[in-house]
Amino acid sequence: MLPSENEPFYDTLDEYKFNRNKGGLWMIELIATVESIQQAKDLLEAGVDTIYFGEDQFGLRLPMSFTREEQKELTELAHQYGKKASVAVNAIFHNEGIALVPEYLTFLKEIGVDNIAVGDPGVVQIMKNPEYSIPYRYDAAVLVTSSRQINFWGKRGAVGAVIAREIPREEMKILAAGVEIPIEVLVYGATCIHHSKRPLLNNYFNYIEKKESVEKRRGLFVSEPADEDSHYSIYEDINGTHIFANNDVSLAPYLLELTEMGIPQWKLDGVLAPGQDFVEVAKLFVNARNEIEAGTWTPEKSASLELQVRAHHPKVRGLEAGFYLLNPEDVK
Repeated sequence: MLPSENEPFYDTLDEYKFNRNKGGLWMIELIATVESIQQAKDLLEAGVDTIYFGEDQFGLRLPMSFTREEQKELTELAHQYGKKASVAVNAIFHNEGIALVPEYLTFLKEIGVDNIAVGDPGVVQIMKNPEYSIPYRYDAAVLVTSSRQINFWGKRGAVGAVIAREIPREEMKILAAGVEIPIEVLVYGATCIHHSKRPLLNNYFNYIEKKESVEKRRGLFVSEPADEDSHYSIYEDINGTHIFANNDVSLAPYLLELTEMGIPQWKLDGVLAPGQDFVEVAKLFVNARNEIEAGTWTPEKSASLELQVRAHHPKVRGLEAGFYLLNPEDVK
C-alpha cells in the first residue's frame, strides 16, 4: 500500500526498513535542483517531491547560488506545496570554510529545511551539538560505493545517502539489497568527472595573457586531442574548477529496474540543463513515477520516455546511461 500524495515518505528509518523487508513497490521520491524561484514553483506544480538548492559557499555544482532570503523563500514555497526542501552543504571544506558552517546550519534550522546533503565528516561532527543538528543525507560523491559505508553513516545519523554515479547496475543491485537507509541515484543530469580546488581556468588564461569569463554561463568546454567532437563542459566558481563528462546521464529506460532494486530516491540534476526544458523533463519523470506506482508502466512507455527526454535535452550535450550498463570489471 503506497502512501497518499501528501503523506511523508517514511516517518522513521524503522518504517523504511519495514517497507523494504515487505518487498514490492513503494513511494518514489523525485528530487530536483532549482535555478530560480519561478522554476522551483513550476517543478513543485509538476509533481516533484523535493527541491534541492543552496549557496555555492557551502554547496557544490548548483544551478544557482541563492541568497539567504531566497533560500528562506524556497523553503517556505516547498512547504506550501506539502513538499520538502533539501539544501546542499556538501562542499569540500578547508579550515576557514568549516568555521563558517555552524552559522549556516543555524540559519537552515531556523528557516525549517527538511534535510541537508553532507559529504564532510566535519559537518557531521558539528551537528553532534543539538543546536546545529539537521537531518542529513550522506553525499561524498565517488566515495559512496558500498552498503557497508552507507550503513556506517546511517548508524551515525544519516537519514539517506547519495550513491556514486560510477556504480554499474550489477553492483547497484548488491548495494541496494544491503542498505539500511534510503539511497538516491541520479536518473537525469550531468556527471562531474573532475573537481579541483585550484582555479585552473584562471591560471590558464593568465598564462596566455587573456582575460576571459570562467563562469558556467560562459559555456566553456575541452575536447580530447583524438576526438574533436568530444565536449567536456568546464567552469570555475568559488569551489574551484569542475569538469563534466562528455555525455549526461539518463536512466529513463531503467526506472522500473531501479524501483525493483529498492532505490526510492531519484535525482534530476539541472546544473547543465537550464530553463523550461528541465521542467518538461521533470514532468516526464513524474508521470513515469506515477505509472510505475500504479502498475501501468510498460516497456513501450519506457522507450517513449527516453525519446521524449532527449527532445528536451540540451542539443550540445549527449545523453547515455553512464556507468549503469557497464560490466563492473571494466570500471575497476
